[in-house]
Amino acid sequence: MTKSVTGQSGVRVVVAGDRGTGKSSLIAAIASDSFSDDVPSLLPPTLLSADFFPDNVPLTIIDTSSSLEKQNKRNEELKGADVVVLTYACNDSQSFLRLSSYWFRELQSLEVKAPVIVVGCKLDLRDESQQVSLERLMTQLLQERKSVGTCIECSAATLYQVPEVFYFAQKAVLHPVDPLFDHESQALTDQCVRALRRIFVLCDRDMDDALNDAELNDFQVRCFNAPLQPSEIEEVKTIVRQKVVEGINSHGLTFPGFMCIHNMFLRKGRPEAFWSVLRNFGYDNDLKLMDDFLPVPSKSSPDQSVELTGEAVEFLNGIFRLLDTDKDRALRPAEVDKLFCTAPESPWNDAPYKDAAERTDMGYLSLNGFLSQWALMTLLDPLCSLANLIYIGYSGNPAAALRVTRRRSVDRKRQATKKNVFQCYVFGSKKAGKSALLDALLGRSFSNSYTPTTAQKFATNAIELIGGTRKTLVLREIPESEVSIVLSNQDYLAACDVAVFVYDSSDQYSWKKSRDLLEKVAGQGDLTGYRVPCLLIAAKDDLTPYPRAVQDSVKVTQELGIEAPIHVSMKLGDSSNVYNKIVRAAEHPHLSIPETEIGKKRKQYHRLLQNSLIFASVGTAMAVVGLAACRAYAVKKNSSA
Repeated sequence: MTKSVTGQSGVRVVVAGDRGTGKSSLIAAIASDSFSDDVPSLLPPTLLSADFFPDNVPLTIIDTSSSLEKQNKRNEELKGADVVVLTYACNDSQSFLRLSSYWFRELQSLEVKAPVIVVGCKLDLRDESQQVSLERLMTQLLQERKSVGTCIECSAATLYQVPEVFYFAQKAVLHPVDPLFDHESQALTDQCVRALRRIFVLCDRDMDDALNDAELNDFQVRCFNAPLQPSEIEEVKTIVRQKVVEGINSHGLTFPGFMCIHNMFLRKGRPEAFWSVLRNFGYDNDLKLMDDFLPVPSKSSPDQSVELTGEAVEFLNGIFRLLDTDKDRALRPAEVDKLFCTAPESPWNDAPYKDAAERTDMGYLSLNGFLSQWALMTLLDPLCSLANLIYIGYSGNPAAALRVTRRRSVDRKRQATKKNVFQCYVFGSKKAGKSALLDALLGRSFSNSYTPTTAQKFATNAIELIGGTRKTLVLREIPESEVSIVLSNQDYLAACDVAVFVYDSSDQYSWKKSRDLLEKVAGQGDLTGYRVPCLLIAAKDDLTPYPRAVQDSVKVTQELGIEAPIHVSMKLGDSSNVYNKIVRAAEHPHLSIPETEIGKKRKQYHRLLQNSLIFASVGTAMAVVGLAACRAYAVKKNSSA
């Protein structure tokens, strides 16, 4: 089924309530546009075609039984509902009270998150002298139950407001109010304001912080397919000016005025008009861009990664210059917040991005840090990266913003790579110096205080190579406690360009642990086919070395066929150019790969197989030559005869 402009392919309405409240009669009435006294106690699913209501989305209406025997079936239907219609009988006040005492508690226990429409059926049978006061009781109900979208009374017998029941049910799903409006503060939600700000910025083509008449008319045509007459524009301005003093200036409609218009949509009970605007600019019910607007390139293999294209990087450079108003080549926290003011939220406020990029002594985000942060987000979550590019104003072809790299296994065979972003896994024991390696990449000062790493964390920065080329290096620290967990994932090494093993050169346990980790990772690479270059890093070189570690490390690297350990002391600021060496290893993916026993046996097997094929080929060739010689002899003999 094709999706509508709302993104919904259909709405599933589940009708529940006490026995005898009119559930089945209500459904039968909307299906047949008539009333019958002979309606089954439980109806099969009823389908209303897409053209039944203006939104062009079909409805599937599910009837439920209130009996205990069918409670499990009803509960399953309620859990799968897009919207729940709870019924009570207008001639039975007890059935209304049961909504709060039983039905809402039942929905809560089932963790049903769908909106609820409360429907009073049998309006034609209500005794006016004992009527349930809808206004009084509903006001109380709405205050207690935030999930209730609408309360309505109807009569299946007279067909009064029967279509309206299901129209409001569909409307609660397709045009929900909760994402837009905070009932407690009586104001638009923060996420809604952010979405409106992005739309406003996109419509403000001359970038003067106001929509002039032409821009306002273009907005109207795009969202509602109808132009505004000059008199209508003046009328809108007059209304806005009366409600918000700063809503109109000499250039036109300001952002506060733009918000005022959308607030009026809600106050007049027209959320569909509000959502028409949001849908036209790509938003789903969660006020995030729909997947259709995010053409993220797909990877065909786990050992591929996703990077920003040159076009996207150029755009980000321009955004940085635009935000850096004081031209100090760094962004203050307020400037970063401004960057994402048109996104649902700032993606860098939490792990894994928080504190993962280079900052100045003042704590400001440098240009290197800014671009590296985007590279990291693209590597870890391409969908989030592309969405935020669009949120902040990327107007190019979204499909041209990201690219998929070549498979790492192909890079190894071709002994070269075209990647610009390299991910390095950092293994090692506790207190080996892993975190210090990450901190130094970001230009942070060495700290003597030890804080154990309990979860994977990242550090990323640009590395300038000989010749002026720049690559982005991502260090991914893996705590000792998580190694067995991550290596249980067969594809975990697929995303790794280089693995480094850090050990405290003065500590016996630390060396042995790194050696064991190296053997495990190398063995895992051989088993899964995701073989990666490996480097040993002897940290804390300012301390007296553990003698056995010095001897063993040389022996181990020689046996495995990898480079000798890189000695560093972050405390003394001596990094031995370790980050360039890591990038160099990533750029030569066929080198520094450990030769394990499994790998040696596999190589020996392939060599024997290759020799066998060669011998077989030679034997076949000799047989062919012999056959040709025999034929030539026979021909010659026959000619002589």
